[in-house]
Amino acid sequence: MRLAAALGLAIGLTLAAPAAAQTFTPPFTPPAGPPTAEGPPPDTAFGDYQRGYFLTALREALKRVADNPKDAAAMTLIGEIYRDGYAVAPNEAEAARWYRVASGLGDREAAFALGMLLLNGADGVPEDRAGAKAQFEIAAAKGQPGALYNLGVMAIGDKAANGFPDFKAAAADFRRAAEAGYGDGAYSYGVLLREGKGVPLDIGESARWLKRAADAGVVAGQVEYAIMLFNGVGVAKDEAGAAKLLLRAAARNNPIAENRLAHLYASGRGVPKDLVEAATWNRFAKAAGIDDPDLDAATASLTPEENKRVDELIRRQAAF
Repeated sequence: MRLAAALGLAIGLTLAAPAAAQTFTPPFTPPAGPPTAEGPPPDTAFGDYQRGYFLTALREALKRVADNPKDAAAMTLIGEIYRDGYAVAPNEAEAARWYRVASGLGDREAAFALGMLLLNGADGVPEDRAGAKAQFEIAAAKGQPGALYNLGVMAIGDKAANGFPDFKAAAADFRRAAEAGYGDGAYSYGVLLREGKGVPLDIGESARWLKRAADAGVVAGQVEYAIMLFNGVGVAKDEAGAAKLLLRAAARNNPIAENRLAHLYASGRGVPKDLVEAATWNRFAKAAGIDDPDLDAATASLTPEENKRVDELIRRQAAF
């Protein structure tokens, strides 16, 4: 029986925008207290939206636009409500209409949201990658991190004029997104640093940015940084720290993390040796399509009672 002594790097840069990139960033935050002479009045529409009073929020936002046809923040909130179908039937075409007007008035969140609708197309909104890129550029010019990240993705996925991905532009966009606190940007920039694409190869810097992605909860970043920790690549070797990160990623159903964690339990590296845990995580990874004969062999001698414990652990994990 052979168990790998090191965990291999197995994740490449994802070229499609992940779901996290579609997260709506509120265009404004209402003050905590009553209005003062020094600050703006409370944003009652957004306050209602936060409390789940979506129909009231929509009515208030529409009233604000009627009173001020240049209230871009209210328009963006209306677009959000229509896009997600809060208190109204979902209507992406109507959302796009409001986003477009608000974007034209300079609202970066509206530009980003419209770009996301145009990127892959939506109900009543034809796919328009050039239009999406234009909206992302508007939002990115105002520092919107999701737009910066998506421009980086497009720089890799859409061929440059010379027929090759523009990794240099992607690296610049990813770094700006990462510096603005966007975890997916930190992950992607770290991968480019590790591979020397668009930037000089720098394993130490790669580890630093991948750690930032891991700390931000990016599962792929947790797996990549855990592998670097386990092998001591670009960072001090820490098998226990690697095991903790892999456990976090495995708990979020990442198959690679499940497989690597099973190896650690089978060999007692970074965690106490536990063949029941090894078999459990191996079963999860196998269900996701990762077959591992070494792990199968390592856990083949479990007793009937131990196999019952595996079944119970799987039931508990699946319940979350």
